[in-house]
Amino acid sequence: MLEALGLTAGEELAYRRLIDGPRTAAELAAALGRPVTAVAEDLAALVRRGLVSRLPGVPARHVAAPPSVALGGLLTARREELRTAELALVALAEQHRMAAVDRAVGDLIEVVTGVEAVRQRFLQIQWAADKRVRSFSTAPFVAVTPDDNTAEEEVVDRGVEYLVMVEREVLATPRVAAGIIASIRKGVQVRVSDKLPIKLMMADGELALVPLTTDPGGEPAAVLLHRSGLLTAVEALFEAIWQRAYPLRVDASGELAEEREAAIGELDRNILGLLLAGLTDEAVAGQLDLSLRTLQRRVRALMDLAGARTRVQLGWHAARNGWA
Repeated sequence: MLEALGLTAGEELAYRRLIDGPRTAAELAAALGRPVTAVAEDLAALVRRGLVSRLPGVPARHVAAPPSVALGGLLTARREELRTAELALVALAEQHRMAAVDRAVGDLIEVVTGVEAVRQRFLQIQWAADKRVRSFSTAPFVAVTPDDNTAEEEVVDRGVEYLVMVEREVLATPRVAAGIIASIRKGVQVRVSDKLPIKLMMADGELALVPLTTDPGGEPAAVLLHRSGLLTAVEALFEAIWQRAYPLRVDASGELAEEREAAIGELDRNILGLLLAGLTDEAVAGQLDLSLRTLQRRVRALMDLAGARTRVQLGWHAARNGWA
């Protein structure tokens, strides 16, 4: 737990035991079941950090400094270090953005070759995400398997939204269904499509990794796209396919289930028809004898049902599926 403050596991064990009361190095070693020499080294390190003091006597006894004082100081110092690093990151990001204005085409597209390099970029893109990670998962898995994605849980815990699209064939791959169920339970949004055009891993609208090789055998290669017109096109492709895909959920028996298109009522059809005709919310509510709040609540429910983030996307979905 205290490794985040720079303590080793041995130092943390020694400090925690000393909180119960002063001990000599030999007593502490016996209590921890560790060699005296190793414990003595940990005690010397704790003394240098100001977490432990030596009491007079032969042999010398050691006492722990109050945690609120000793650890509080370390925590403050670490916060300052992180704040400094954060400011440096902001400055570097701005420098990178300014340089991108004059960046050559070759700098916007990076070719990555080799299994390890592709895997590293695959994880780095997710760690770099600030708001949203979007991905296409297709079979077969060439360089990165679902088990290799150790970044997902950490990034989800950070509050980043995950939108994952899987090709139907992927669901038949051994152990994949169990992994998808675990992801859904962590809050990942997963949809299934009969066929996906490419493999993809995208962070916000800043970075995207697109494999160049999709067949097993040979050296894996991928293209890393930075913010550009090409990345914008890839982002639009994802959004278009996402709207047409079917959400996956975990049913009561713990199995994966598809949410096929739900039917909508006559009132919702009328609402959509009037909105698509260009009427304002107030005018639609008046014509249908609804309160403005009720109307907006139903529109919000329709957007959730369609998986739409904007009313423009809702209109597109309604037209495509005959809702209005």
